[in-house]
Amino acid sequence: MLHTSPYASFLPFIEELAHLSGNIIRGYWNRGDYTVETKSDASPVTQADRETEACLRDTIKATYPDHGIMAEEFGNENETAEYVWVLDPIDGTKSFITRVPLFGTLIGLLHQGRPVVGAIHQPITQELCIGSAAGTQLNGHTVQLRPCEQLEHAVLLTSSFEYLLDNDKTRGWEQLVRATQFSRTWGDCYGYLLLVTGRADIMVDPILNPWDILPIVPIIEGAGGKITAWDGSPLTQGHSAVAAHPAIHSQVIENLSII
Repeated sequence: MLHTSPYASFLPFIEELAHLSGNIIRGYWNRGDYTVETKSDASPVTQADRETEACLRDTIKATYPDHGIMAEEFGNENETAEYVWVLDPIDGTKSFITRVPLFGTLIGLLHQGRPVVGAIHQPITQELCIGSAAGTQLNGHTVQLRPCEQLEHAVLLTSSFEYLLDNDKTRGWEQLVRATQFSRTWGDCYGYLLLVTGRADIMVDPILNPWDILPIVPIIEGAGGKITAWDGSPLTQGHSAVAAHPAIHSQVIENLSII
């Protein structure tokens, strides 16, 4: 199905990028020979993050020299180009350094500023999820969100509770937790993968960077989901996200809006 997308010509290249990044990350995972540093925003980073991003950037520039790049570790290049690649080499570094496979590599493509193709690659479990307007596939098989029309039956995910405490989002989050079946922090990019493969129903993140979420937008939409910013507005810059089945998305936003 994905081969019918107007951006289908990029799919083999995305698979190549996933293969290259997966080899690097698995090597560090298996050897465990990396140190953990703390960045200025207090988040952790390892050699695996940096080496993976450097490899992806070099490969993109060698193949598409006119394209731009937006990425976590080494910044942006030519970000006003018609096509811009969005990269997060290890989304969920805290999971990676604690050897919990709830992380992944994010690879996205923007066309004239709009997310058109995205990929989540979990290199340890070897799950590659690619989405576009033509649909979303996991390892070549079409996937979709499972039907969910009532919040009381929904499984709610987020990446971390710490971003939901002691701020203006706390009451809305607590209300949503009470309204749903149960909640878990099976988050970062893997939470969105669980959503589009029918293993969860809602994924919310109150604080994000563009590289955390822009590659995920085509995956959610291609799997029949709806994704917006926290207040329900269109997700343009990627500073927060609420993803769910369209039947319950408005109910999720309504609960989160309580202050």
